[in-house]
Amino acid sequence: MPKLTKRVVDSIQPDTVGREVFVWDDEVRGFGLRMMPSGNAAFFVQYRNADGRTRRLRIGKVGTLTPAEARDVAREKLFAASKGADPSAERHAVKAALTVAELCDLYVIEAKGRMKASTLAMDQSRIERHVKPLLGRRTVRSLTPEDLETMQADIATGKTEQKREDGARGGTTKGGRGVAARTLGMLATILELGRRRRLIRENPARGIEKLPEGKQDRFLNLEEIALFGEAMRDRIENKTGVAAIRLLLLTGLRRMEALPLLWEWVDLRASCIRFPDTKSGTQLRPIGAAAAALLKDLPPPEGVRYVFASDRGDGHFVGLPRVLARLCSHAGLSGVTVHVLRHSFAAVAAEMGFSELTIAGLLGHSVPGVTARYAHVPDRALVAAADQVSARIDAALGGTVDADVIEMRRRGMRSTNSH
Repeated sequence: MPKLTKRVVDSIQPDTVGREVFVWDDEVRGFGLRMMPSGNAAFFVQYRNADGRTRRLRIGKVGTLTPAEARDVAREKLFAASKGADPSAERHAVKAALTVAELCDLYVIEAKGRMKASTLAMDQSRIERHVKPLLGRRTVRSLTPEDLETMQADIATGKTEQKREDGARGGTTKGGRGVAARTLGMLATILELGRRRRLIRENPARGIEKLPEGKQDRFLNLEEIALFGEAMRDRIENKTGVAAIRLLLLTGLRRMEALPLLWEWVDLRASCIRFPDTKSGTQLRPIGAAAAALLKDLPPPEGVRYVFASDRGDGHFVGLPRVLARLCSHAGLSGVTVHVLRHSFAAVAAEMGFSELTIAGLLGHSVPGVTARYAHVPDRALVAAADQVSARIDAALGGTVDADVIEMRRRGMRSTNSH
């Protein structure tokens, strides 16, 4: 039996007839290496417990630990076993007792640096708001498919809805079919981590049918947009919230693209917003003249980076749903969410005869052959389309931009070259 060194370990090959290969260390009795037919290898330690039963404990994967590091761990485990401990049984007990909340925390730790920060933040929100309250105390090994189906149903019916506390920033955490389906999908990924870590043999989420999220059918037609504009003029509201709602209507931006918008991303000269990161990655989003005029009328206060800065603190504005609800109530409109504003922009564009690919480019959808072509320089055709759509919506809201400017830009000309 050779001493397990890096050279020895590197020389070990899988068995040609598909059997497991065991190589023992001649320095520490009970310490060895096990290679599977696939070529995967791990260090282990073998000992007898207080009852005289042979136990084998996996120490770590070859490549993760050096032979010297694995040998030190083996000595520790063998010493513990000589004093009556049973390291293998203790590890299994810990695995059996691992809770869903603890596995979720492990998932978050491993995802940092490998996942987009915005995606991880959304996963953390679902974990804290939905998964932990419903399943956090359950052990991972005790979960059944029925438990996960119940969780999905509970989220869909609003069981995990959380009201905003007095004085707290932000809105209400709600459930719904879409949130329930996405949370189940995320938890399936987390449980797959548990399966890879051998905490469970099978993923209980596998094969569970997710609730259909449904499509967004509600949008504001031009008559409703006009009512919306009247409500903006008639009702005294938070100016920042009203400006943000107006920009969403004029551009079709997502809420979390508009609210955290920084002035340094806005390029009024090129009629675009240069997003360093979006749901579809780095993007350049064309904006129309009406949207550009709105932004031009919102000069940033000294030292403020956010276009829609919070009234208190250093963050961005977050009270949009409440402002929207009050405006809709005043206008007599129902069923209007923040996403409906984005959908309304798309509906107006479709009504004006623009193609699905053009609308996809205006909305920043990840569509091959469209958004990729506008990653660095704003396309004049898309800018012209954004001009026309935003002008139509702006006119319905009450009008702020000279129609001649829209027409000149539609023809691909600069006002400075019109003379």
